Amino acid sequence: MIDHKLRPLIDPPLNLMGRRLARAGLRANQVTVSGLVLGLAAAAFIAHGQFWAGLALILASRLADGLDGAVARATLASDFGGYLDIVADFTFYAAIPLAFVWHDPSANGLAGAFLLAGFYVNAASFLGYAALAEKKRMQSRAQGEKSIYFSAGLLEGFETIAFFVLICLFPANFPALALVFGALCFLTAAQRLVQAARVFR
Repeated sequence: MIDHKLRPLIDPPLNLMGRRLARAGLRANQVTVSGLVLGLAAAAFIAHGQFWAGLALILASRLADGLDGAVARATLASDFGGYLDIVADFTFYAAIPLAFVWHDPSANGLAGAFLLAGFYVNAASFLGYAALAEKKRMQSRAQGEKSIYFSAGLLEGFETIAFFVLICLFPANFPALALVFGALCFLTAAQRLVQAARVFR
């Protein structure tokens, strides 16, 4: 919802860091994979009840997620790089709720399943919209330079990371927070469906 408002603030420092990493010889796909590894490590720590360590790794993972695009812009962006980035993102998004379910299945299982269903439906609405936008050759830079079309929604990257921070800070409240966020995921998907009906009819 507010990702496009943050881009002018976060892109300049990310681009500066991305240019430095590119000069050091790093490639965007290496940064993407590093971010995914950090995210999966965060999930492993959370699954074993180490929520503060998990939170630190989540933040490091998302920094890498922001830097991979900056490195790509400083070198040579590729279609595969964009594909790898979105697969890594959705893998990370699934791993964190799953880690909370793993940590306490009896308390977190139902809410975690509901949240993952919300993520799944929202992801389908996002990727389906992107495919149709590509077919129509639509373009938007509201979310920065992206390899696929990013349609705006109630929940975007910033809100998801803020939610992950909350559940790491207050793990006992995971069920309630997950139910609320899952419902907002379904609402975001419905919002995008209405928008698609208007744009692509």
